[in-house]
Amino acid sequence: MLSVKLELLEALALALEKLSPGAGVKAVFESPKVAAHGDLATTVAMQLAKPLKLNPRQLAEKLRLELLETPQFTRWVQTVDIAGPGFINITLKASAKQQIVHDILTQGARFGSQAANGKRIMVEFVSANPTGPLHVGHGRQAALGDAICNLFQTQGWQVYREFYYNDAGVQIATLATSTQLRAKGFKPGDDCWPTDPENPASKGFYNGDYIQDIACDYLAKKTVQADDRSYTASGNIEDLDDMRQFAVAYLRHEQDLDLQAFDVKFDNHFLESSLYTSGKVADTVKRLTDAGKTYEKDGALWLKSTDYGDDKDRVMRKSDGTFTYFVPDVAYHISKFERGFDKVVNIQGTDHHGTISRVRAGLQAAGLGVPQGFPDYLLHTMVRVMRGGEEVKISKRAGSYVTLRDLIEWTSTDAVRFFLLSRKPDTEYVFDIDLALAKNNDNPVYYVQYAHARICSVLAAWGDDAATLTDTDLSPLQSPQALGLMLVLARYPDMLLAAAADFSPHDVTFYLRELSSSYHSYYDVERILVDDAAVKRARLALVAATKQVLQNGLAVLGVSAPQKM
Repeated sequence: MLSVKLELLEALALALEKLSPGAGVKAVFESPKVAAHGDLATTVAMQLAKPLKLNPRQLAEKLRLELLETPQFTRWVQTVDIAGPGFINITLKASAKQQIVHDILTQGARFGSQAANGKRIMVEFVSANPTGPLHVGHGRQAALGDAICNLFQTQGWQVYREFYYNDAGVQIATLATSTQLRAKGFKPGDDCWPTDPENPASKGFYNGDYIQDIACDYLAKKTVQADDRSYTASGNIEDLDDMRQFAVAYLRHEQDLDLQAFDVKFDNHFLESSLYTSGKVADTVKRLTDAGKTYEKDGALWLKSTDYGDDKDRVMRKSDGTFTYFVPDVAYHISKFERGFDKVVNIQGTDHHGTISRVRAGLQAAGLGVPQGFPDYLLHTMVRVMRGGEEVKISKRAGSYVTLRDLIEWTSTDAVRFFLLSRKPDTEYVFDIDLALAKNNDNPVYYVQYAHARICSVLAAWGDDAATLTDTDLSPLQSPQALGLMLVLARYPDMLLAAAADFSPHDVTFYLRELSSSYHSYYDVERILVDDAAVKRARLALVAATKQVLQNGLAVLGVSAPQKM
């Protein structure tokens, strides 16, 4: 049906050009909100009525007659009706809906994907400080980032995944000090172990058991291997810098293991420390100062960020000579811009909302021609974890939060990915461990994967090669359930396009659940392996196409498509 839709769009564009030169660009179809109104609709008559000084219904009728005379509409369209003030509703012939099965079986894993467009996109996500294990919020970000990258790949973009390591600053110093105290035999709760009663993780030392593990390995003079470094501890309990480097490498390795378990890979790991050692932070401050975008006040250096829509000017360099955290952020995003990507997307928690305006202000003030609104941001809320009807708040491993690895160990990578992608990023999500383990239709990932496995069992029982179904006569597919399933299949490419444009991988989860429901409904009313050979092959072709789209959609989410369950 995708090829059919393109043919009909071409006919609509030509008809519009006849009515008004240049109007062909307005040739667009949408899905009617009420299924009984047809399979496709267009509001173009209402859009053109005013400039053409015509009654919209009369224009719609004139366009209807023009369309019915085209070979494309003659071949594929059953009826064209006018509704309301000028809606044009189109009902397709069964043969048009059946064509989608041929399209899917012919294109296979490429169905829904577009040709390479020559554009490059960088997506930065996870970017956790190397101060502890990845928590479930990082897991949500990893699932979002990876799925958005996959979505853009389906639309022909060249995708570049980047992880930004905040390996400089106060938190890293706190990590080193926490590790040193553990190495000396102290532990959380001792008098020398400061905490903030309001938020123990914010101002105090790191309390998780992993700090003790780092300290023990440091004293044992072990070597740790992270993605970009190998580091051997000296074992010198008084060498805080050595301990810092070992702890960072250790936790980077641990985070690598978390991401490997989650099957997330990056093209590059960018170090915050490199912005200082390379001179990019100093260059950024000089550029902003030379441009007259800064001023001195109370011994500090300020950015005139209010000139670019920020609610107040921001301190860049404090009176003690150290830089505030948004200065390296600006330097980092100058680096992103200079690397020449057509689009740059940052995926971060909602607690980073305040950084957006100041980073964008710094980029505008730098005078490099950075477009307004650069970069794009996708902010997500945190995740609550429920188990046995109660909220789980603490992991022994982390000391103050549930880790991503906990979630994977309790359920599965597939469940964690699907669940964390099943809601809009900016809505709070409750991860129900018990539901993720349930083997019933209430578990959304089980429901979708079961539909795929169910089809695999049918094809296995048939015993022939599904590749032979490509040129099958599909005319026996006439039942309401079969036609409805084909219409859902036909929406897959448009769904992918919209999901990528809106950074909305949750649309894929919604679609897969709808497709699975449509398949289960079809399976319940029509037996596939019937005696009539022609009918059997047509039905097998339909379920094989459904299997392919389920597999394609799950791949976008990074979720497996099991053959047995």
